[in-house]
Amino acid sequence: MVNTQQTITIPLRPSLWNPKTVSALAVLVALGLAAYQAGLGWPGAELINLGGWPQMREFLAASLRPDLSPEFVALMGRAALVTLAYAVLGTALSVALGLVGGLLSSAVWWQTVIPGQASGLRRSLWLGVRGLLAFPRAIHELIWGLVLLQVLGLNPLVGVLAIAIPFGAIVAKVFSEILDETPPEPLHALLNAGTPPLAAFVYGLLPQALPNLLSYTFYRFECSLRASAVLGIIGAGGLGYEIFLSLQSLRYEQLWTGFYALIVLNGAVDAWSALVRRRMGFTSRLDINRKPGASSRPAHQAPRQDGFLKLSWVGAIAAIPLSWWWLRLDVGVLWSARTQRLLGELLGTGWPPLPSWAELVNLARLSWLTVAMSMVAIALAGLGGILVSLPAAQNFLLPGGLLRPIGQRGESAWVAYTLLGLSRLVLLISRAIPAPIWALVLLYMLFPGVLPGALALALHNFGILGRLMAEVNENLDDRPVRALSTLGASPSAIVAYGILPQNLGRFLAYILYRWEVCLRETVIVGLVGAGGLGRLLTEQISSFDYSGVMITLGVFVVLTFGVDAVSQRLRGVLRE
Repeated sequence: MVNTQQTITIPLRPSLWNPKTVSALAVLVALGLAAYQAGLGWPGAELINLGGWPQMREFLAASLRPDLSPEFVALMGRAALVTLAYAVLGTALSVALGLVGGLLSSAVWWQTVIPGQASGLRRSLWLGVRGLLAFPRAIHELIWGLVLLQVLGLNPLVGVLAIAIPFGAIVAKVFSEILDETPPEPLHALLNAGTPPLAAFVYGLLPQALPNLLSYTFYRFECSLRASAVLGIIGAGGLGYEIFLSLQSLRYEQLWTGFYALIVLNGAVDAWSALVRRRMGFTSRLDINRKPGASSRPAHQAPRQDGFLKLSWVGAIAAIPLSWWWLRLDVGVLWSARTQRLLGELLGTGWPPLPSWAELVNLARLSWLTVAMSMVAIALAGLGGILVSLPAAQNFLLPGGLLRPIGQRGESAWVAYTLLGLSRLVLLISRAIPAPIWALVLLYMLFPGVLPGALALALHNFGILGRLMAEVNENLDDRPVRALSTLGASPSAIVAYGILPQNLGRFLAYILYRWEVCLRETVIVGLVGAGGLGRLLTEQISSFDYSGVMITLGVFVVLTFGVDAVSQRLRGVLRE
């Protein structure tokens, strides 16, 4: 007789008290404390400077009448070429350094060259290289520029090296992660067949990792372009220098001419980079929190070999010697007697004395202000980026998109194209203007402190995050969204139940990644008076207190390592 009774086991309901909910609660509490520290919620807090509003109105009115005199436009054209040359040479050198550093700091490299049971030696070498690369990565390129300025003087090499040193360490970190997440099966097959380790690495691992390596190189070039504009603040030349001079002299018409030139330059580079990546089959410029083995290029999509790609590669290669010629670089200055003497004096300052208890308390207070500034900034930038990334994605509002399937009636197509263009223009303007310039503008109508620095960083990072998130939306698996649309779901329900559940993890990973960068950028908004450790650093540099500068930089490096560890831990929780 067959027993028709079956026992059905109902799984236990998962506990609400898990790593994700604990992390979310901790983040919310920290954000609340940071917002309160920024002055939000303080009874009677004086945040808005009403006396600066007339100057702010004059600044905004000048946007309609920029200085378009032939002499000044020619000056801005030459400055734009200087900015572009810094970005080209800085990217080329940082990628070269990053390739070497990425190999030496990847676990798979040491597993390849030191096989067998010597795990302790491999781990020691791996940790040693990663530790050496952590220090230059933690210090912002503007600080590197100030240090190099003391040794090399007003030399174009300052701008190139100030970009290449920290960016080379950043590229090495990302390249090592890409190599470690690349499937190692072809590499192991070649090693087992007796292929030498270096040849097996070159032919078994690098070809698979190449799409992600190239895609990130394009992203780093865009970052170098923004960094070269920031370096103009310390006198390195280029558009940033001209904009800073115009702002200091209150020539708002010339200032807006510089803004428009910077926006056009960033827009042109962004469009060229996106077109090259699309023709090569790369779907994302920055692919983080990727599952091991995943690629930024679909398996069915092969790079197109066309004339535009060939011309782009020839132009990219030719841009390196042309940029060298335009900047008139002379590497011989690195070995000159003057450079050796100034470098010796800088290194001969010795280890600074231990700070007093009062100085430690002040450093701790400013460290918290710096962290609070970065947290408020990245929270505002992330929220704004998520909202604007929806209309900024090509596959959302346009006819045939996720929210407007083919055959569905709605507003005219020109409305969708207008929203797409406006949202992308807002993101472009936001990320093209450097954070220190945003801070100087905000200080017209806000009192110095954490809030203007946080808002300046939020505006700049909002443009970067919004563009990255829009690319995530464009690469969305649209099958769940199409199913919801077929069932008659409203656009808000499609976003809430079909889009955000798929993309929210990637969005949060981008926000955490930019938080690490945002903390480094608190120094540059502090240099223009926005508060935190950057403001203290400005006072120490202006008074030639190099011992104090070393202590402040040491605190900032420790702070950067701490934020980096917290960010990596939270990204690890998102992967679970």
